[in-house]
Amino acid sequence: MKITITGRKCSPRDSFKERVQKKLTKIEKFFGEGVEAKVTVTVEKAEQIVEITLKNRGLIFRAEESAENMNDAFDKCVNSLIRQIRKNKTRVEKRLRSGSLDDLVGASNENEEASFDLVRSKTIRLKPEDIDEAILQMNMLGHQFYMFLNAQTNAINVVYLRKDGGYGLLEPGEE
Repeated sequence: MKITITGRKCSPRDSFKERVQKKLTKIEKFFGEGVEAKVTVTVEKAEQIVEITLKNRGLIFRAEESAENMNDAFDKCVNSLIRQIRKNKTRVEKRLRSGSLDDLVGASNENEEASFDLVRSKTIRLKPEDIDEAILQMNMLGHQFYMFLNAQTNAINVVYLRKDGGYGLLEPGEE
């Protein structure tokens, strides 16, 4: 497992780095070889935030937790990731048992809607906007995210409100 540890507004101690290595190696058993893990630690006023992103063959698992202590936040993240991985693994195994591998790979929208309980579908008209306009529109609507056609790139983008109060941008790209 390739592990990258980054500190924002801090530099993690060696004991924390060893703890990360030890705990994330246990998670590697779910995937096998070739997993990339990125751990980011941020220190804010009275709390410490740990974010873990795992990437393996196109699958991405992410968890972010905060606590007064960096180790506690890390433990919460690991528990959250294990829950996500087990949930995903159970879902895949359930589909494999109920049908063939082709059904899993080419699952129809009807199956996904039933298993994820889609309650509303909406068609929207996209107009070319720049990022600032899209953020203003999102704020005026009072939404957490907003999809728009980027006037500069002519691609569909999504702006979203982050937990820290900042904004994020999702753009299509190649892996």
